[in-house]
Amino acid sequence: MSDQPGTRTLPPARTSKSHLENIKKVAVTMQGQQALFLELDQKRPLAAIIQDICQQWKLSDPENFALQFSEQNRHSYITDQNRNEISNGNVLTLTSSPGKKAQNIYSQLNNNASQLDRISALRDLSIFSSDISFAIEFINRNGLPLVIKFVTSGNFNGDPLAYTLKSFVSLMDHAIVSWDVLESDFIRKVAECVNCSSTATLDKQCLQSALEILESVVLHSTGKQAVVEQVVTPVNIIPHLQSRYTSQESVNGRTQERRGSTLTTQTFSSQANPEIQKNAIALINALFMRADPDKRKKIADQLHSKSMRNIILSHVIRGTQQVGNEMAHQLYVLQVLLLNLHEDRKKTPANAHDQTVRDIEELRRIAFDVDGDPNINTVRKSPSSAKDYRKLGFHNQSNPVEDFTKTPPGLLALDVMLYFARNHGESYVKVVLENSSRADEHDCPFVRASIMLTEILCDILKIGEQPTEEGQTFYPMFFCHDKPFEEFYCVCIQLLNKTWREMKATSDDFQKVLGVVKEQITRALKIHPSNFDSLRTRLSQLTYSEIIKLWEQERQSKEEWESQAKPILELREIIKPEIMDLIRQQRYNHMVEGAIFTKYAKSNQKKDRFWCWRLAPNHKAIHYGDCQDNAVLPIEQLPNKVSIVDIKMLQFGKEFANPKEKRDRKGISSFAFAIVLDTSDPLQLVANCEKEFDMWTDGIHALLGQEMTSSQTNQDLETLLSMEIKIRLLETEGITIPTEAPPLPPPPANLNFVYHL
Repeated sequence: MSDQPGTRTLPPARTSKSHLENIKKVAVTMQGQQALFLELDQKRPLAAIIQDICQQWKLSDPENFALQFSEQNRHSYITDQNRNEISNGNVLTLTSSPGKKAQNIYSQLNNNASQLDRISALRDLSIFSSDISFAIEFINRNGLPLVIKFVTSGNFNGDPLAYTLKSFVSLMDHAIVSWDVLESDFIRKVAECVNCSSTATLDKQCLQSALEILESVVLHSTGKQAVVEQVVTPVNIIPHLQSRYTSQESVNGRTQERRGSTLTTQTFSSQANPEIQKNAIALINALFMRADPDKRKKIADQLHSKSMRNIILSHVIRGTQQVGNEMAHQLYVLQVLLLNLHEDRKKTPANAHDQTVRDIEELRRIAFDVDGDPNINTVRKSPSSAKDYRKLGFHNQSNPVEDFTKTPPGLLALDVMLYFARNHGESYVKVVLENSSRADEHDCPFVRASIMLTEILCDILKIGEQPTEEGQTFYPMFFCHDKPFEEFYCVCIQLLNKTWREMKATSDDFQKVLGVVKEQITRALKIHPSNFDSLRTRLSQLTYSEIIKLWEQERQSKEEWESQAKPILELREIIKPEIMDLIRQQRYNHMVEGAIFTKYAKSNQKKDRFWCWRLAPNHKAIHYGDCQDNAVLPIEQLPNKVSIVDIKMLQFGKEFANPKEKRDRKGISSFAFAIVLDTSDPLQLVANCEKEFDMWTDGIHALLGQEMTSSQTNQDLETLLSMEIKIRLLETEGITIPTEAPPLPPPPANLNFVYHL
C-alpha cells in the first residue's frame, strides 16, 4: 500500500484484534499547517507521536509541543492519564506544551509588558488554568503568588479583574496548593466584589469568582473564616439573588494563543444569573455551617426576615421545576441547616427548675382558663390542675414536667405545643376540648400525641442529620414563614386529630394512627407544597379511607408486577409440584370423610334417592350405599365398594344424559358425573353443589393418575402459590426484585485458588 501525502499508515503485517483496538483514527491541526490524518497507536509513547508530527511539519524542539483536545468546552492537554478518552474521529490540536505556555504567560505578567499584552496574558491564563497540566507548570513557576498580588494590589478592575479571579479559582480547584496561603488583605479585596453596591457596573464573572473564593476560604482554610465573617454577611449576599449583571461576550469566539486583544461587548442580563444565585446561596450555607451557635442563630434570624424570604421565594425558587440540580442542592442544604437549629431543643430534656413549669402552666391556662385567646387573662373557671393535665393528655399528671424528659423530642415538643397555643389559640382549644369531651377509650391525649408527632416530624425532616452531597429535596413552604417547623407541626397536629376521629381510634390504636399520619404527611410532601395552605389542601385529600385505598392499589400493583417477574415465575414453577401434592392430599382427605350424593334419576326412575360415598383410608377403593339425605354413614355400614383399579374413566352430566334429559335437566346435569367401570354399568351421581362436584371429580382424577382440572383446583393452586411465595419473600421486603437474573460471571482462568484438603 502506498502512503498518501499527509497520512500515516500502519505496516500491514500487524493486524491482530488487540492491536486494532489500540488504533484511533484522528486528525491533527495547527495554525499555519495542513491538517494531518493519523492512525494513532495508543501503545506508543506520546512523546514519540508528537516527535513524528513535528517531523512531518518540520518543527524543531518537539519537547515544546503537546497535543490538545479541540472540542467545544474541552481544550485540555492530552496526557498519559486521559489519552484513553481519545476516540475515532477526534480532531486534536498541536500547541505549545504546558510548560512553555506557562512560562510565556508568566513572563508576560511579570515583565514590564504593555497593558494590552498583560490583559491578553490574563485572558489566556483564565482559559488554560482549568487544565491541571498547565496549572502544575504555572504554580511551579511561582505563578500563584503573582495572581494573588494582582488581586491585592487593587490595580485591576473590570475584565482584567474578572480574568484574574477566574484564574485563581481554576488554579485552586486542582487542590495543588492549600487555601491557608491566603492573607487577610486578599480576602478583603475579594469581598469588595461581593459588597459592591453598584451592580450595574459589576461584572458577573468578578462576582461569581469572588463568591466561589469566599466560600472555599470559609470551608477549606484554617483560621481565615473569621476574616470572611467580618467583611461579608448574608445581608450583603442576599441582594445578589435578585440583581442583574453585565457580562462579557466574545465577538470572534474562543481565544487561543492570541496576539493582541479580542473585541468584547458588555451586555445587560434581563434576569438574575442562576450561577451567581447558586454561588450566593452556597456562600451563605458555608457561613451558616461554620458559624458558632450564637452567630448561627443571628444568620437564621436574618434569613427568616420577611424581606429575605421574599427574595429567595421570588427570585430563586419560582416553582421547583425551574430550579436546576445544583441550586436545588444548595436550597436543600440551607433548609437542613435552618431546621437543624431545633436540634439542641430536641436533645434537651425538661428540668423542673427552669422555664418548663411556667410553659406547661401556660398551656393549661390557655386551654381551660380563657376563651382560646392567650392574651386574655380573665379566668373563666378554676378546676384542679391535675384534672386539667389529664384532659390535656399528660401521662404524669402530678408532675407533668416528667413527660418531656425523654429525648428526642425533649423540649422541642413543648416548644411547638406552646407555639400552637399562643399563635393558633382557637384551633388549640378546639383540639384539646374535642378530645377531652370524648369517652375515655376514644380520647386522643393531646400532649402524648404531640410528643410522638414531634418525633415523627423530626424523623421525616431528618433534623439533626448533616446535609448529604447528593441531597436535592427542599420544600418551598419552609421559606414562606419565619417559624416553618412550628407551623408544620400546627398543621400536622390538626391532621392527627382529624385522622383519629376518622379511624374511630382508641388508646390501643395509637401506633396505628401515628403510622397513618406519617404516611399522610410523607405523601403530601411529595408534591413539594409551595406554602402551608397547599399542604393543608393536600392533606385534606389524603383521608384515612384514601390512604387505605392507595395502600391496596400499591399492594395489588406490586403483586401484579412481581407475579410477572422472571425470578418469581421460576419460583412458582419450582413450588407448583409441592402445592399440587398438597391439593391432591386435601382432596383425598375430603373423600375419606365422605359425602351425600343424589342418585342420577332417568325419566322412568324414582327420583330423590340418596347414597353415601366414602374413600377407604388406604385410597384403594370407594365404598358406597343407600342413605338418608342428611347423614354420612360410617364406612362399615356401606355394603358396596368400587376398587380404584376397576374405574375406567369419569363422565360428566351431558356426556351420558340422553338428548331429552339434556333439554329438561340442565340444572341437575351440571353437577352430575358417572364412574365408568370395566365390568359393570356406570354409577351415576349428582353432587349437591359445585364445590362438592369439584372435590370428588378432582379426587377421582388424582386416584387415576390424571390431571385435576376443576376451577376449584385452579383457585386453590393460585391461593396457595401466592401465600407460599409471600412467605418465602418476606426477607426481601423493600428490595427491588430484578426482572432478569444478573448474568453469571465468566469462569476464572484457572482454579489455582482452590484449597485441597
